[in-house]
Amino acid sequence: MANVNESKNPKVRHGQRNLWAGILFGLGFVAFLDETVFHQILHWHKFYDRSSTVAGLVSDGLFHAFSWFATVGGLYLVADLRRRQAFWSKMFWGGKLLGGGAFQLYDGTIQHKLMRIHQIRYEVDIIPYDIVWNSLALLMIILGLGLIRAAKRDSLGMQVTINAS
Repeated sequence: MANVNESKNPKVRHGQRNLWAGILFGLGFVAFLDETVFHQILHWHKFYDRSSTVAGLVSDGLFHAFSWFATVGGLYLVADLRRRQAFWSKMFWGGKLLGGGAFQLYDGTIQHKLMRIHQIRYEVDIIPYDIVWNSLALLMIILGLGLIRAAKRDSLGMQVTINAS
């Protein structure tokens, strides 16, 4: 069987680019939602709560810039894939869920618990928030991996169909 990079099908040939477009977009989008909802609208926390309000606002600004750079980078890859007629929706959505879930799990475990730079909320019983936050992250990761696996299975059929013609 031919190497994936040598496939005549543009979706298969650019499968990794579709995956990374989704990962970047998902990571940036979930980070943007976190920043917008929990930091700006609800005022539950800042990105860095262990200092002054000014430091918290600066850290939120940097976090917001990071989320948009990731989102725009992912969309740039999507535009390139569409130009090449190689956009693969299933692989992109798998990457999007994987990237978003990975960011959320990293945030909920590393930033909230290990580094303790902020919590989801203060002056409440945090356990239910942690359970929901990290469970949603795991669900996104599992669904994303499932879509990626299904896309890879589909790619075998795409290669066989093209090779038969």
